[in-house]
Amino acid sequence: MAFDWTWLLILVGAVLVLVEVALGGFAGFDLVLIGSTFVLGGIVGLATGSPAVAYATAAVLGVVYIAVGRRLVRERIAVSRKHASNVDALLGKQGLVQQRIGAHEPGMVKVDDEVWRALPAAGSGPFEAGALVTIASVDGVTLFVR
Repeated sequence: MAFDWTWLLILVGAVLVLVEVALGGFAGFDLVLIGSTFVLGGIVGLATGSPAVAYATAAVLGVVYIAVGRRLVRERIAVSRKHASNVDALLGKQGLVQQRIGAHEPGMVKVDDEVWRALPAAGSGPFEAGALVTIASVDGVTLFVR
């Protein structure tokens, strides 16, 4: 029995999708969509029993995605990046020191209704409880304040 090259499309497509997902969308979801065109082409090829139909389907879907779909996906991603994330929304806000903050002594800052772990931003601090501080940056769950 000869090797069915249609399975190669499905395998390569699945690997492309997994790489994109594993690396957090580093290629702007291009690998997910191109990998999907390969998988769909492979499925069509298996259904028809023709590797030529599989490769033609994957090629047509890939060209359509690159010509039309890629622009639409990029526009959607650009729109979603215009809205501030939760971290971006914190930058520049003021908070009230709940627990002393020193250079190597994390403290606590209340911002709105949440209490955050905080350290002084470079060149600032320490801050005593009751002081009003401004959020300069965020790293994970730690605020850097001045």
